[in-house]
Amino acid sequence: MAGGRCWFITGGSRGLGRALVEAALSNGDRVVAVARDVEPLAGLADEYPDDLVRLPLDVSDRRAVFAGVEQALATLGQLDVVVNNAGGLLYGMLEEATEEQIRAHLDVNFLGAVWVTQAVLPHLRAQGFGHLLQVTSMTVGGMASVGLYGAGKAALDSVSEAVAMEAEPFGVKVTVLQMGGYDTGLFTAGVTMTEPDPAYEALRARMAEMWGDEVAPDPSTVPPVLMKLVELADPPRRLIVGDRSYDQVQEMHKARAEQYEAWEALSRMAPG
Repeated sequence: MAGGRCWFITGGSRGLGRALVEAALSNGDRVVAVARDVEPLAGLADEYPDDLVRLPLDVSDRRAVFAGVEQALATLGQLDVVVNNAGGLLYGMLEEATEEQIRAHLDVNFLGAVWVTQAVLPHLRAQGFGHLLQVTSMTVGGMASVGLYGAGKAALDSVSEAVAMEAEPFGVKVTVLQMGGYDTGLFTAGVTMTEPDPAYEALRARMAEMWGDEVAPDPSTVPPVLMKLVELADPPRRLIVGDRSYDQVQEMHKARAEQYEAWEALSRMAPG
């Protein structure tokens, strides 16, 4: 199907979301682009006045999400692809993060995606088709200084696996997108910093050195992959997005398997 799809994309004003909005519009599709601030999409709205709907929305507000989905359906008539992309980064050690920061972070990165998924599923079930793209991370394991970001993505990953089992009998497809690192603005416009504790200064320095200063690929390199993905009649439940990321994920799986094997005897001491 070339063109004619109806998209609902959260986090659509910048980074990956913006790149995907542009790709869908250029493909002849119609898009509801969701963001807290939709003003950055003004130029695109002028260029595609009949195909782009800008929807100002905070995905952490469940009631607003359900109302926004109803508004999108009233405008587009149906939803073919729903992309849960909205999110931010809480950067800092777990001990440093405040309760307010943690709750606000998970409200967007995890619960926001849950609310969108809950809101669209009845409609996708009723129409008998649709594709949910759940943006997580290439690794859902924990890593110092970004543990809460990983936690939100891991939770979404797990829930999405469950939703796939629940929704696929109704013709609804779910794909978990295990994203590699892209220059999406996550570490700038999308970051919340904790108050640094001097006790972690050495670890923080090591993490900064590990991150390095290499420029990540532009997010505009991703939409061609996703546009091909949504054309598939039988799409995968999960997809690693990124050439280098694919190799890194395979290496992580291998290292984990080796650790399991090294402690097999201790594991087997307990029945069950």
